[in-house]
Amino acid sequence: MKRILLVGALLVAGTAALAQTSVTIGGYGGNTDPPIVNNLINKFVKGKVAGVDVKYLPIGDPYVGNLTNQLSAGTAPDVFYLPGEAATGLIASGKILPLNGLVADKDFVKSLNSAYTSGGKLYGIAKDFNTLAMYYNKDLFDQAKVAYPTAKDSWDTYVDKVTKVQAALGGKDKGYYGACFAPEYARFGGFAAATGWKPFDSKNKTNLLDKRFVEAFTWYIDLVKKGVAVRPATISTGWGGECFKTAKVATAFEGAWMLGYLRDNAPNLRYGAVALPRNPTSKFSGNLSYTVAWAINADSKNKDAAVKVLEALTSKEAQQFILQSGLALPSRKALASDPYFKANSPEAQANKVIFDNASSPITHVLPFVASKWGDDWFKPINEAITSVMDNQASVADALKKAQSAISALK
Repeated sequence: MKRILLVGALLVAGTAALAQTSVTIGGYGGNTDPPIVNNLINKFVKGKVAGVDVKYLPIGDPYVGNLTNQLSAGTAPDVFYLPGEAATGLIASGKILPLNGLVADKDFVKSLNSAYTSGGKLYGIAKDFNTLAMYYNKDLFDQAKVAYPTAKDSWDTYVDKVTKVQAALGGKDKGYYGACFAPEYARFGGFAAATGWKPFDSKNKTNLLDKRFVEAFTWYIDLVKKGVAVRPATISTGWGGECFKTAKVATAFEGAWMLGYLRDNAPNLRYGAVALPRNPTSKFSGNLSYTVAWAINADSKNKDAAVKVLEALTSKEAQQFILQSGLALPSRKALASDPYFKANSPEAQANKVIFDNASSPITHVLPFVASKWGDDWFKPINEAITSVMDNQASVADALKKAQSAISALK
């Protein structure tokens, strides 16, 4: 009888051990992010969060649009990325679970989580952050016998240096360029910030006709039109990192996400990183701060398990792994003094520059946000940049059209 009871108890225990709550996780699609998230899941969630089985469901482009549709249809993942630039609109949908009392947030950089706070409620935990740095190819500068860029460079001295590098190596006729400039606010915005321009005034209105914005806009585009800078697509590449990897472009403006890419795809490329050049009028450098949070679906049927997964994905160990992988910077305050930042390696030094950019006293940093409008706010600016680069519109006409489109947003 005792043997039967013991067997029965073991069966019950085995069944309980096998019973797991399923939690789905959503993040960006494409080729870059899924391997990163799967790695995080395998290292810090699977086998680490008791009683939880996780499944990763990448969400294709446009991420915010597709996520919004899934939330409306009740098919969204339990845990998912909440991009800072679209947080306001998604929070307003009522489909994001408030985390107050569910997740401890005091160990995180307050300014980052503030992007996910509305009405005193916290809706996301910033998983990491990024700013832009100017990467430069040491070999190209050495071959051209031109001094490396420094944090003291102005727009003028920066252009002088990269123009000399380009000329010394044979110019664009030989396929060499001083810079890689993407036609998008996500890169150009750092230069607009340097002038002191801000995307929203006290009434949440945008002024693209502000002389400071026009100054940065014109400078950025003129370098492409003059052939000093090149768009990634012009040399059959998809983004600044791939552009830089060709070893035909002297500088590129990207975040820490470029470090892992260069390590994997251009391991012999010698590079350095410094802050973006300073605007000659304001004397300030400029930058954009990018954040993405982990959030929980308000309609999730497995909220308790989802909270455990979110905590694992934002744990100190997970963030340290992200930092040391050269992917992004930690949002946990304790990791600001991580020994990694003191390492004598190109990746660690670049990460230190990117980390310091966020709080430099000589840098105007704008959050990469679009208030409640998301992509609808970015699109007119991106289209304006492209149209002028393509000689389809003047600066004045392109900005008037973009301003009209943004002013019409409700």
